[in-house]
Amino acid sequence: MNLPNALTLARIFLVPVVVAVLLVKEIRSFAFLGASLFLAAALTDMLDGYLARRRKQVTTLGRLLDPIADKLLISSALIALVQLNMAPAWMVVIIIGREFAVSGLRSIAAHEGFSIAVSHWGKGKMVTQVAAVVGLILGQKYGGWVQFTATLLLWAVVFLALISMVQYFREFWSKLDSNIKYLENREKHRKWMTQHGEREHLQELERQQKHKAQSDPPAPG
Repeated sequence: MNLPNALTLARIFLVPVVVAVLLVKEIRSFAFLGASLFLAAALTDMLDGYLARRRKQVTTLGRLLDPIADKLLISSALIALVQLNMAPAWMVVIIIGREFAVSGLRSIAAHEGFSIAVSHWGKGKMVTQVAAVVGLILGQKYGGWVQFTATLLLWAVVFLALISMVQYFREFWSKLDSNIKYLENREKHRKWMTQHGEREHLQELERQQKHKAQSDPPAPG
């Protein structure tokens, strides 16, 4: 356990707190509190990655927990906003569905022995996503331009989610195709080396037999 992993775990533990604050309207100033908690949890995503790279504390546990924490935080917040009628359900379905689809691609890629890098579209989606959720939470209280801006940001999130998902799928299929061709070529090369080795072995045996026949004295007549 190190500081980056501790921040990731803190983000996971903040998820039910954020949802509770959003759904329990009786909590005084829930908009400020909910937006603040969500923003603080989202900021730990950037902070834990920065600290892990700076301190050279990138671990397998951190790589496993970080995407899980991100998806839990975003998904739970968006579902809570749907429950409060702050976000259209179909938009949230697209956003969350994209997250699970990309996670599935990454898992298959890891199993096949290659990785899919985070794209600029994906990074832009994450930043826009956080801004949209914060805006929607505050928009419930203030309305007006805050609500309008948050709605525009949510549309931008849907657009970026679809664009980045297409990009991830294209990169996945490209690398998968290259990986399959590489494995096929390696198998062909292995078979060729095996066959070539067998031929050389047979040729060596034939040379030894000829040499032995030439060196053996002739039988007395």
